Amino acid sequence: MVRLEKRPQPSRAFSWATPILAVIATMIFGGLLFAALGKDPVASIQTIFWEPLFGDFAFYYRPQLLIKGAPLVLIAIGLSLGFKAGIWNIGAEGQYIMGAIFGAAAGLAFYPTQSVFIFPLMVVAGAFGGWIWAMIPAVLKVRFGTNEILVSLMLVYVAEQFLASMSLGLLKNPEGFGFPGSRNLQQYASAHNGELIAGSGMHWGVAAALIAVIFAYVLLTRHRLGFAIRVTGQAPKAARFSGVNPTRLVLFCMGVSGLLAGLAGLFEVAGPAGQITIDFNVGYGFTAIIVAFLGRLHPIGILLAGGLLALTYIGGDIAQSQLGLPAAAIQVFQGMLLFFLLAFDLFTQFRLRFGQAEVI
Repeated sequence: MVRLEKRPQPSRAFSWATPILAVIATMIFGGLLFAALGKDPVASIQTIFWEPLFGDFAFYYRPQLLIKGAPLVLIAIGLSLGFKAGIWNIGAEGQYIMGAIFGAAAGLAFYPTQSVFIFPLMVVAGAFGGWIWAMIPAVLKVRFGTNEILVSLMLVYVAEQFLASMSLGLLKNPEGFGFPGSRNLQQYASAHNGELIAGSGMHWGVAAALIAVIFAYVLLTRHRLGFAIRVTGQAPKAARFSGVNPTRLVLFCMGVSGLLAGLAGLFEVAGPAGQITIDFNVGYGFTAIIVAFLGRLHPIGILLAGGLLALTYIGGDIAQSQLGLPAAAIQVFQGMLLFFLLAFDLFTQFRLRFGQAEVI
């Protein structure tokens, strides 16, 4: 007989080993998936994890890792603060979209004026867009006790409809020959989030992600508010007895996560994406949830996990073009990572026991 037995104390060693085991299991079962599709599993895994870093065109793909990883890290840092406190913002994708819309609208409102103040204004507008969208589930939770998971998730679909409306309406390029989408911000110098160092992939979004990692680390390890976040997640009753205000904590965590997601959207639309389109969002808000948990909700871990997920994005694109792997298979491969992470995480709290259970 095999059964699960609760550990007296959570296993710290297993907690840190879980991400490594999840990655290994994903490679194994992902390889089996690729084999079932008629592809060489070893070549597929090698293409995804090796080619972007050490392949013949690695000089081109390495900067792309920063470009892909920055929004994932930026969003995941914000989510991790709430997750640590037991506040579940699942709607970062919607906040990412709204940040892009608000930021792009602020820049396009001044087109074709050239000014050094336009991009900073876009940054503020993008942060505000993400923040205000996150405040909807936050206020509903503290005022009416609604479930922030459901509200934030449903608002993603509202944001997607708003995105389509802006692409076809107010932000539509009047010189775009009727095609949906805004003007290209890459061609509007004052609104463009270009590379800070040519050919490096480093832009303001990457810098913001690194600053967010440092901010979160200092907050969680050196600040009273970080202590309140950790205590609330681990022992809610103890947090209330210690004077933690749950209303303020919900508003802070939801607000910061929305703000950072909005910044990620702004830096993406003003940089790599270049314009507001119907299909602007590519799932960064949902993938960032995987990044947050793969990084164990720790800022440094999230930084590393963001790089790993960015690697699967770039490597997945290479595998699609070189090996003919379908895009859906790459998405399943990424989803496996979260599945195995949650599966192995079970053994942090429980352990397997073999034999007949004792009857008391």
